[in-house]
Amino acid sequence: MLRGFRWQLIALFLAGILFIAGLIVRGMDTPPVPTITPPPTDSAVIPSLPTLTPNPTAPPLAVTLTSGGGTYREALVGQIGRLNPLFADLNPVDRDITALIYEGLTKTDQYGEPIPGLAQSWVISADGLEYIFTLRQDVLWQDGLPFTAADVAYTMALLRSPDFPGSDGLGTFWRTIETEQLGDYLIRFRLTQPLGTFLDRLTIGILPEHALRGTTAAGIASHPINFAPIGTGAYQLEALRSDDGQRVSAVDLRLAPVYRQRPEGQEHAFALDRITFHLYETFDFAYTALQNGAVDALAARDWSERDPLFRLTLNQPNLTMINGIEPTLGAIIFNWAADDTRYFREQRLRMALDMGLDRTAALERTMSNVAIQANSPMIRGSWAYLPDLVPPAYDPNNARTLIQQTADRIARLNDDATPAPTPEVTAGDTPIGTAESSALFSFTILTPDVPALVNLTNEIATQWSQLNVNVGVEVVDVATYEARLRSHDFDAAVIEYALGNSADPDVYAFWHQGQYPDGENYGGADDRRISELLERARREPYGINRMGDYQAFQRLFVERAIAIPLYYPIYTLVTRANVSGVQLGYLGTPADRFRTVGDWSVS
Repeated sequence: MLRGFRWQLIALFLAGILFIAGLIVRGMDTPPVPTITPPPTDSAVIPSLPTLTPNPTAPPLAVTLTSGGGTYREALVGQIGRLNPLFADLNPVDRDITALIYEGLTKTDQYGEPIPGLAQSWVISADGLEYIFTLRQDVLWQDGLPFTAADVAYTMALLRSPDFPGSDGLGTFWRTIETEQLGDYLIRFRLTQPLGTFLDRLTIGILPEHALRGTTAAGIASHPINFAPIGTGAYQLEALRSDDGQRVSAVDLRLAPVYRQRPEGQEHAFALDRITFHLYETFDFAYTALQNGAVDALAARDWSERDPLFRLTLNQPNLTMINGIEPTLGAIIFNWAADDTRYFREQRLRMALDMGLDRTAALERTMSNVAIQANSPMIRGSWAYLPDLVPPAYDPNNARTLIQQTADRIARLNDDATPAPTPEVTAGDTPIGTAESSALFSFTILTPDVPALVNLTNEIATQWSQLNVNVGVEVVDVATYEARLRSHDFDAAVIEYALGNSADPDVYAFWHQGQYPDGENYGGADDRRISELLERARREPYGINRMGDYQAFQRLFVERAIAIPLYYPIYTLVTRANVSGVQLGYLGTPADRFRTVGDWSVS
């Protein structure tokens, strides 16, 4: 009866034998590790990654070093405090190192403009008060666990806590921001008022929630993660070394394999297998290490370090000087508010002083190796900078004419004013514009006791003294200088306005009317149109709209000579000739020099 099914039965029997054999062979093999392929960056919908179960006992991921990449060695002056991005603004050494280990939701491009970092994209509400971020799903922490919105929510909770032990300004700002996790890869921020600089604020590094779970803000300062960081950045900590068993003398970083697997890790060579920071107590020790070949690079931190490094490169052809621009403006400000110098409210006088100053000659004589000429109140190279802005041409004859016209106008105002005349335009005990004084105006320029600045100020005073203006120079120590700025005790002053740890071009704090007397508008510059443009740009969340306001601000600033831009300090990084690929774009902070580290190499 089964004869008709004979071949079917034989096939079924053979299939059973093959199935049993397959099970035996499969049990003897090790299952392959599944590969997670990141979605393309232009994909409209990102597929969810598989859920990974935390395993604190898992061994570190193996790192495959590139061939011939070598180790880049840089000298830093100082000591590490905490390798934690929430404290990095307190210590330049920490800031430089953590910039390679940690990442923020945003980062900045070569023009200082915010672009996606750990965030894939964001949406801003019409009123500018709500930001919703979609996070990347292809990012792993350096211990192999996935990055999620829980990490962002936890980091922001630390910053927002009243017990946050970091800088006051950082905690104060984040306590005004509400954070809400909407999903595993979705997070929302609510602001109390529109703020165009908010995206730049999100460059702060994010901490791993799984490694800090249960740690409060009060306890974060003493947590072991400060010396055993776990980030998502291109490099991870390999070792902290000490020569004496107490002071850390070197910090060794190695290329992070989880980063190498990401799209940006594939787009660049990342030829540097390791980066070692050698820590020195003084600049002199670091300088000697560079000179002797113990390190490959050293960056200048201030005026006193730029010129020695420049001269070293002249004497050692195996060293290369790579220059950028610090996010700092050197300028002369005028005291608009003081009774004795209210004549600085006269636009014609300010224009005359601007026109009567040969800035090119002054800088060539005093700062040829350490600064370049400024033509704008914004930082050169920033996305908001207006490159075609032209300051008044040097014209001492026209400047003298304008100064005379200003003196005549003030004299008429003094004669016509009743019943309480405008305060007489004086400096010291000598009336201005009388036979007792050959100068139409007299004032002093305050400067800190920094040789380069003193030389520049003396040069400016010499030039202005040819314009029927009596100009003196006051040189005081740095502490006294800062105190006198805050108390508005000066006629005019050479000042450096720095953007701090920000790449955002917002200069509201320096020139807005409301920043006098308690802010950084030390001279009380009082121009309503200037203030309106700064207000609008500060509230606008979209860079393209802010750019229009900032361009109008720059044109008006120069046209009305609100202050006189003088120079931008040069940021100097000296490397050995075997280091290649280093390029410096816009530097919001010195740590931005590592923006292109994926293209660096050491031969």
